[in-house]
Amino acid sequence: MSTPPTPKDRSNEPPRPSTRPKDDQRIAKLLARAGVASRREVERMIAEGRVALDGVVLDTPATILQSLNGVTVDGEPVAAPAAARLFLYHKPPGLLVTERDPGGRKTIYDQLPDDLPRLVPVGRLDLNTEGLLLMTTDGELKRQLELPATGVERAYRARAYGPITQEQLEELIHGVEIEGIRYGSINANLERRTGANVWIEMILTEGKNREVRRVLEYLGLKVSRLIRTRYGPFLLGDLAVGEIGEVKQHDVVSFRKDPTRKGGGEAPKLVEKPRPQQRGMQQIPSAPKAPIPKPQPARRITKTSANRADKAAFAEPTRQAQPGRDPVVLTKATKVKRFYDAKPKAGTGAGTEPVAPRAIAPGQRPKVFSPELGRNVRAKPGRTATPTEAAERKPAKATPRTAGKARAAPSKPARVKIHKSRTRK
Repeated sequence: MSTPPTPKDRSNEPPRPSTRPKDDQRIAKLLARAGVASRREVERMIAEGRVALDGVVLDTPATILQSLNGVTVDGEPVAAPAAARLFLYHKPPGLLVTERDPGGRKTIYDQLPDDLPRLVPVGRLDLNTEGLLLMTTDGELKRQLELPATGVERAYRARAYGPITQEQLEELIHGVEIEGIRYGSINANLERRTGANVWIEMILTEGKNREVRRVLEYLGLKVSRLIRTRYGPFLLGDLAVGEIGEVKQHDVVSFRKDPTRKGGGEAPKLVEKPRPQQRGMQQIPSAPKAPIPKPQPARRITKTSANRADKAAFAEPTRQAQPGRDPVVLTKATKVKRFYDAKPKAGTGAGTEPVAPRAIAPGQRPKVFSPELGRNVRAKPGRTATPTEAAERKPAKATPRTAGKARAAPSKPARVKIHKSRTRK
């Protein structure tokens, strides 16, 4: 009985050269890179006889080519693939990451602008998962970002309900097996706790289907919100919900040279989405903005300028109003009354007639002028003076007082003494 031959040890043998040149690729891959359709869609197009090479219809997607020279799709030549473009999209919750849905639910393509090139998503996000979603025009770049062997990190922030400790999260660094599926190393950290809810940051490199949710449910938590904040060196940053921005070309080239580098480079250039115009309304161009006048220097006010302004304010207008042309009828300026402009009272000025005295009520004493007080006072009770006597009565001239001396007493007639020698006998 012959023994089976033992296999040779080929560990020390040099690697065999590949039978396929490095530049040779399948036609489905080349057409996908050119932006015609996805690989699966290209295979269906080949089965329908829509793809031809040098006029010969192809019947197998296994055709190996170096370039797309001579390849036509629906009779139209295919242009050479352009440089790979990468876009960052802030996916809102409630959208499917697919081109079409048989159930009629909304997809991300329903919210993207119409002027974008054909984009394919890098990986997928669940219906209720939000955050950063990469989209590219190149299938090879898509595969480089998705392969776990590349080592591109994905960062998530999860809000979950339930008790959890940092020690339990640190056990995920060794990986975990759930229902026969092995999940790789996960770097999880407890950010903060708000009541019964906790925020957890998780960084992983595989990105299997519903990996974050299944791992947290395995730990006894219920995930209520899940946000992807980073994919490799590309950050979500300040990108608003529903906005999409394109990554700079030199950042894409740098990533393809070193996929595990840190930092996302410059901020993406936002792609504006045109607003839909309402029906039955014409778009009116916006009026040009008026130039903002420059501020004039403050004018210094002096005493001379203030007096000149006052005179001009109280001057009479020199121009007469013209009916039909001037909307405002010019009138004489109102002059401010001064104390010296007061008009004399009636009956006190020159050339005026005397005013009749006021009637005296019965039982009321009339007023007479008091020279000592210098004003009118009520007459003393006694004989009531008639108005004529009161008018003809002249006030006595007041005797001036000497300062520092008391008022002199009324003089009495002096007694004359006659000497006895002069008396008559």
